[in-house]
Amino acid sequence: MNSVKHLIDWKFWRDEDIRHVLELARTVKHNRKDYQNHMQGHTLVMLFQKTSTRTRVSFEAGMTELGGHAINLDWRASNFALSKVRFETRYLSRNAAMIMARLKDNADIVEMEDAASVPVINGCCNLYHPCQALADALTIAEDRGGNPDGARLTYIGVYNNVVNSLVSISSTLGIHLTLALYIIYARLIEQGLRIYIQVCECI
Repeated sequence: MNSVKHLIDWKFWRDEDIRHVLELARTVKHNRKDYQNHMQGHTLVMLFQKTSTRTRVSFEAGMTELGGHAINLDWRASNFALSKVRFETRYLSRNAAMIMARLKDNADIVEMEDAASVPVINGCCNLYHPCQALADALTIAEDRGGNPDGARLTYIGVYNNVVNSLVSISSTLGIHLTLALYIIYARLIEQGLRIYIQVCECI
C-alpha cells in the first residue's frame, strides 16, 4: 500500500478529514467562481466498467468547472479488458492527476489503489458508494445550516453498497442512522455491519 490518499470508502478515513471534505464541498458549492482554476493543468481519468449517467456527468462537469480536464475511459474499449488491472493503473498514473473508477468488483478497486501513484476515487463498486454517501451528507448539512450533527436519517430498502458507505460516514458526522433492510445476499454484508444491524433500530 502506498502513501497516496485514496477514497475507497469513508471507513478508511479519519473523522476530521471527512468533516473537512464535507465543509470544503459546501464552500466550493457556494463560492464556485473562487475555485474555477484550482484544477488547471490537471487531468482526471474516469474509468467505467459499469454504466453511468450521474457519475459521469457530475465528475466531468465538476472537473471542467474547476479548470481541469476529464477523460472518459470505457473498460471494455481499453486494455483493462485484456491486461491486469495493476498494469493499466500504473500507466494511467503516469498520465493523470487522479483516477475515478466505477467498477463491478471491490477487488479491482483495491488492486487499483495498491498500484496507483495518484489518488483513486471509488465511483461505485459492489461494496461501497462513498460519493453517494457524501452527496447525501451534503444535502443533510445544507438543510441544517451546515451542520449535520444530530440529524436523523432512515434508510428503507435493499441492503447494498450505499448502506455500507452511509454507515461509514454517519457516525463521524453525528447522523443517527436507522436501517430497515431487505437482505438478499447475506454473504455480502461486512462483518462490522453485521454487528451494527443487530443493534440498530428496527421499524
